[in-house]
Parts: sequence; C-alpha cells; structure tokens
Amino acid sequence: MRKKVIFGNWKMNGTNAAVKEFLAAVDANANNSEVVAGLGLPFTALATGIANAKNVKIAAQNVHFEKNGAFTGEVSIAMLQEIGVEYVIIGHSERREMFNETDATVNAKAKAILAANMTPLVCCGETLATKEAGKTIEWVNGQIKAAYEGISAVDAIKTIIAYEPIWAIGTGKTATSQDAEEVCKAIRENLAKIYDQATADEITIQYGGSVKPDNIKELMSMPNIDGALVGGASLLANDYLALVNYNK
Repeated sequence: MRKKVIFGNWKMNGTNAAVKEFLAAVDANANNSEVVAGLGLPFTALATGIANAKNVKIAAQNVHFEKNGAFTGEVSIAMLQEIGVEYVIIGHSERREMFNETDATVNAKAKAILAANMTPLVCCGETLATKEAGKTIEWVNGQIKAAYEGISAVDAIKTIIAYEPIWAIGTGKTATSQDAEEVCKAIRENLAKIYDQATADEITIQYGGSVKPDNIKELMSMPNIDGALVGGASLLANDYLALVNYNK
C-alpha cells in the first residue's frame, strides 16, 4: 500500500531563523508512521532545514539538469547532494509560467535527479481556461507523458507526481475531492498505458491547490490521492501538523 506523502511548499518564504523556529515546533510531532512529511524550502534555507529536521524530509524547489556550467543563478544536483537534499520539486506551475519551465526541461530534470538517486516531485496541472474547455485530462496526461519520456518503469516508481490545478493554487478555490480524484485516477490510468498497471499502482500521486486542515481528510480518503503538496497552510506550524497528522 502506498504511504501518504504530504509536503509543504514554502515557495519564496522562510529565512533560516524562521525555518529553525518552525522545525523546532513541528519536527518532533511530525512522526506519523503512515505519512511521509516534508517541506520544500528556498535554496538558502535547505542546509538549516536538514540540520534541524529528523522526521521532516527536506526538498529543494528546483534544480538545473546540467552538472555544472555557465548557468548564472542556478543550482546543480551535486550542490544539493552535498548538503543532504533527497527530494526536488520540478515543473511547478509558477516555474512554468514565470520562468519558462517546459515539459522538456521537466523531463531532463527528472532524469538527472533519478540518476543521482534522488526523488523528483513532478508537478502537473491545468489553467482555468483549459478546465473550462473540458480539456483537463488531455492536458495533464500530455504533461505526464512528456515528463516520463525515456524514464524506465524501475525509475518511474521512485518518483512522486503532484497534480495541482493552477486555478486552485493560492486562490482559496479547491477542486472537489471527486474532481481531484477523477484527474488523479486518469493520471494513474495514463501511467498504466505508458508502463503497466503494476507500475502505475506503485507511483505516488499527490493533490495540491488550497489544501487545508479542513479538507485534508476528505481528499486523502480518495483511492488515487496519495498525499498533498501544500502551499500557504504549510507555513503555519499548527496547520502543518494538522495536515501531516490528519489521520490521528
């Protein structure tokens, strides 16, 4: 059975002092045996996060796919490995919309992360216009097919997918649990076509988009939703603990 994987994504928030204070408040209580708890932190706070986390896994929010080179402002996989990072969020809609992330770069990053024995959290999701046009599943499945191009089944089961409808990120709007389940189920069916059913059944699929303590239980009750990628609510210690301990 797939464990639930609930990661906060702090985006461009969190000084080193704030991260240290936050983990002092939550880490000891984020020891749910049925949930993998994590935080995606800014590059400058990753080392502090790792030094102060025992139960909470620490993720980077991006990485470059090249080993090194003339890429001003970028961070390499080796740089993340040096400080002990094991998870990397890639392809988030904000990266795609603001910083020209493409399906091709998501694929290149996923391959590089897997080659380094790290875990990519592969984000996908549709705009409101795509949703209203009735093309959500077609769009998301296209993103997944491109992201997993050339990745073996053995490696695919090491990844995590985060389905985040763009129209629900930071807006207060949340897809209903049934709507989220429909898309996550379609993603799993797509993975079964790309690989096989056994492989698809092993891959963790998160939902993200205005996830809060008051809707986490219903979302986690869906058969194809294996966790959550959480924005704003993950910045608050009490809310974060309510999310990662939703089943207690």
